[in-house]
Amino acid sequence: MPLVTLKIPPGVYANGTEYQAASRWLTADLCRWFEDSMRPIGGWQTMSSTQFADVARGMHAYYDNSNARRIIVGTTSNLYVYDEGKNQSDITPVGLAAGNTDATASTAYGSQFYGEHAYGVPRPDSGTTYTPATTWSIDNFGENTICCNTTDGKVYEWANSTGSVAAVLSNAPTNNQGVLVTDERFVMCYGSDGNPRKVSWSSQEASNVWTPSSSNTAGSLEIASDGQIRSAIVVRGQILVLTDSDAHTLTYAGSPFYFTQEAAGKNCGIVSAKAVAVTGTTAYWMGERGFFSYDGGYTTPLKSDVSDYVFGRLNTTQRSKVCAVINGNFNEVWWFYPSSDGTENDSYVLYNFAENYWSIGSIARTAGVDAGVFTNPVWASTDRYIYEHESGFSWGGATPFAESGAISIGDGERLVNVKGLIPDESNLGDTKVIFKSRLYPTGTETTSAAFTMANPTAVRLTARQVRLRIESNSASDWRYGNLRLEIGQGGKR
Repeated sequence: MPLVTLKIPPGVYANGTEYQAASRWLTADLCRWFEDSMRPIGGWQTMSSTQFADVARGMHAYYDNSNARRIIVGTTSNLYVYDEGKNQSDITPVGLAAGNTDATASTAYGSQFYGEHAYGVPRPDSGTTYTPATTWSIDNFGENTICCNTTDGKVYEWANSTGSVAAVLSNAPTNNQGVLVTDERFVMCYGSDGNPRKVSWSSQEASNVWTPSSSNTAGSLEIASDGQIRSAIVVRGQILVLTDSDAHTLTYAGSPFYFTQEAAGKNCGIVSAKAVAVTGTTAYWMGERGFFSYDGGYTTPLKSDVSDYVFGRLNTTQRSKVCAVINGNFNEVWWFYPSSDGTENDSYVLYNFAENYWSIGSIARTAGVDAGVFTNPVWASTDRYIYEHESGFSWGGATPFAESGAISIGDGERLVNVKGLIPDESNLGDTKVIFKSRLYPTGTETTSAAFTMANPTAVRLTARQVRLRIESNSASDWRYGNLRLEIGQGGKR
């Protein structure tokens, strides 16, 4: 009998209709495609047995001058350091303003001008009535930590001693959106002094000198934008400044102006303060309705195969919680976001920038750092623990799977009898397959039993088209390639 190979391209296609995803993976969870095979993502394990008091909204990892590894975690209203990722110390600054656990959008009676919108029509979010959840920006100035959260707005410095707490950085601007340290060792605040377009920097190598004079290099400028700065990050030796509407770059130019600005993109605003991440020489971020990248030239929209799915279920009121992390060992950028099922991050969208595919799934993470300082990525969960990822193959009770769209196996009016399959696995039995078959596109779908892969595997079904579901059948690093169906010609329907 003839063999038909079911060769499905890598990644998930979740735009448009189900039939548009024909011969593609339609949905998935906890799976990736790497080097021409599907496999599960690595599992995770608790890194520290000590919880945070509230949800993490920023993380940063580094080596101090003694080569000790640190993880700084900023939560809604606290700041912590984990020594070697294990032992927690509370370094919350004295007088830190309480943060916002959740975002709020005032669209109730009296929140906007009378007659502004039609009666009975849901009001759009307004910048003047939207209060975002609190997030942190964290960086290093030498072995000291510089940080700021979006609610409190002050810049704090922690002197790398677990016996002390972070303290206000003297002379720095207040009411900031965030802070970073440039490659030239300027401490830079953005959205500074309450001005949503202002960027200020300290004198070079002097984090507490902020008043410009002829004897220092401190200064400030305003971004030429109609938006408000939400985030900034260092990429390719530049500072990429992202507003809610566009992108700009700041480049060090030396005396007398020190930094020059240039437009880097229009209609590419970022969705939240933490929705951008950098890998190598490229920044990736999530916007209000799409994804973007910048590699030193001009902003490029990323064509996404899952944008309908992601933005159709994003909880827009809680969009300020969206965070991006890099998983560099697998050439991936992940965005964690809150779905319409709740108020906290419970879902992810993944982009493999080397193999150019997208995937989706469900993991509740709120901040993270890539491998580098630590062997594996370290991500924070909504349960207020930090986890070491890509470690083992335990997925918190979930099962990795991928399910395809419709695959036509019949020809015209003819049905096909599927009598067996020949799997393509690294180790037989590590996965199982389920078929969902139909006699015609709008017909009732029939779900088969789960077949554990053997060589060959006996199957009995009759259909014109099938959908394929591959599930993990073992806690292992399995591989799935392209299975082949043993088919025979059936009758007409």
